[in-house]
Amino acid sequence: MSLPSRRRTAASFTALLALFALAAPPAGAQTISDPAPRSDSPATVHGLSLYGEPELPAGFDHFPYVNPEAPKGGELTQAAVGGSFDSTNPFIIRGTPAAGVSRIYDTLLEGNPDEPFSLYGLLAQGIRLDPDREWIEFDLRPEARFHDGEPLTADDVVFSFELLTEQGNPFYGAYYADVESVTALDEDTVRFTFASTHSRELPLIVGQLPILPEHYWAGRDFTSPTLEAHPGSGPYRIAEVDPGRRIVYARVADYWGQDLAVNRGRHNIDRLVHDYYRDRDIAWEAFKAGVLDYRIDARAATWATGYDFPAFEAGRVRKLSIPDGQPAPMQAFIFNLRQDKFQDPRVREALALTFDFPWLNANIFYDAYRRTRSFFQNSEMAATGLPSDAELAVLAPWRDQLPDDVFDEPLPMDHPRALRERLRLALTLLREAGYAVRDGGLVDAETGEPLELEVLLYDSGLERVVQPMLRNMARLGIKGTIRIVDINQYLNRLRGFDFDMVVGQFPQSNNPGNEQREFWTSEYAETPQSRNLMGLADPVVDDLVEQLIRADSRATLNTLARALDRVLRHRAIVIPHYHSGETRVAVWDKFGWPEPGPAYGRDLDAWWVDPERAARLEQGDPQS
Repeated sequence: MSLPSRRRTAASFTALLALFALAAPPAGAQTISDPAPRSDSPATVHGLSLYGEPELPAGFDHFPYVNPEAPKGGELTQAAVGGSFDSTNPFIIRGTPAAGVSRIYDTLLEGNPDEPFSLYGLLAQGIRLDPDREWIEFDLRPEARFHDGEPLTADDVVFSFELLTEQGNPFYGAYYADVESVTALDEDTVRFTFASTHSRELPLIVGQLPILPEHYWAGRDFTSPTLEAHPGSGPYRIAEVDPGRRIVYARVADYWGQDLAVNRGRHNIDRLVHDYYRDRDIAWEAFKAGVLDYRIDARAATWATGYDFPAFEAGRVRKLSIPDGQPAPMQAFIFNLRQDKFQDPRVREALALTFDFPWLNANIFYDAYRRTRSFFQNSEMAATGLPSDAELAVLAPWRDQLPDDVFDEPLPMDHPRALRERLRLALTLLREAGYAVRDGGLVDAETGEPLELEVLLYDSGLERVVQPMLRNMARLGIKGTIRIVDINQYLNRLRGFDFDMVVGQFPQSNNPGNEQREFWTSEYAETPQSRNLMGLADPVVDDLVEQLIRADSRATLNTLARALDRVLRHRAIVIPHYHSGETRVAVWDKFGWPEPGPAYGRDLDAWWVDPERAARLEQGDPQS
């Protein structure tokens, strides 16, 4: 049912034209005044799954793992390490966004963390997917509202898509590259038309698009950082903005979607607070003092030996180990391949051999970790052994551009475990690459230029991981240094590709797809703030990524992911770190959470503050 208040005014249309005066919309984009022809529509459904049907039926009451009767109220405070923020706009290149700010936005569809990749209606109450996968339509819920009371319409969806893909972070252009046009068919219906029908996940990932209010952003400079508490439509709104200190989100008491099945039993805590700290050690002391309620403990030594303070011993602080349901992310030292000194893969492999994981694990990590080797670690997509026949068929067209090792050497690569042997092999590789040791330093044998590198960090906590590697490099004659800068300088240097090596992460899901373009492909090698930090530009990788995105079955996706994994690992573009297979969480004992939790990761939105526990904690009593 249409409401008069949902109509767009001439003023808003004029503002929209002004906003896009310097950036034309994508070819084929249409607005409410220029609807696409309607065809015979397929059935309207409540959810989508990547393969097969979603597990939950139409009319389901809530996600199975949540507590639908969870109490509302209370506060959760956690640390944001990095010093400060200067923007409440998380969608652009410029600025340092505030922690957690994306939670103020709703999306068309909402994922169920208990399924590998199924999405259900949030802003959308109905979904129609063309049988040939040429387009998808969403029927919006007429009751959807932004925080300022303005209705959310199909125009806002079109506006958001154009704004994010044209002026937002490069991620959005990569993620939605195969969307040809977005059309508002009427005030409550929007259609996405696809340039390609090969990507099975594309109809689902357009449902992940965050929807921004056109009436607020039209006429504003979207590309500039802002500290305004701008409106979204989600379960939380920005309540307090204090750069250098904190940002606070308040639960929206009259949130339009609070009774939807995808939200019932979730978004229970009234205030979510992110307090800012320059150093994780200071944040740890704040947690022990009760200033912070919740922390993810990324330091193995602290987890193993640090919980000897009175509150923990009295049972007022609890430790939780939550199994990860997704592939382990590839955390690694990342080479800047734009620099000449990293062009030779033998140099990169030699540098990787100086990372002595067994020593770190035994002496610093309390044997809490396993070495990460694959870009799809802990999944059926990780390459192992020699290539299968299916992998060989994928790789065969590129045989002349790939080293023989890709085809002939099993994974994981057979490197010595003992450090002395590793360094001996590293020196051999460096000599093969044209380096020689002179006067105790490693130099280019032709030019005499020394091999030097700097590891750029913003978190001093990683210094203890870097220093042993630099000492090992020094034994080869390589001069390595650490530079620790504040988060703003760090981001500016990344944007300008002004680094030798940094620490980065490449998170993966059980269903990799369009996001792989931004990770690895040539198109994003020179794009500031893309996730192709290393500047990889490789036609073989480009082709494998596009094939992976077009995979039409689970078996094909696994084969292509293994082939991509195999090529990336033989290219030696990073020095892989380690993983635990779980998330270590410490909390002051005032919270409740679903048990068992969802199969594919944590859902902090399903937690709640337990009034009785919170009262006992306030009184200083140990928990029973």
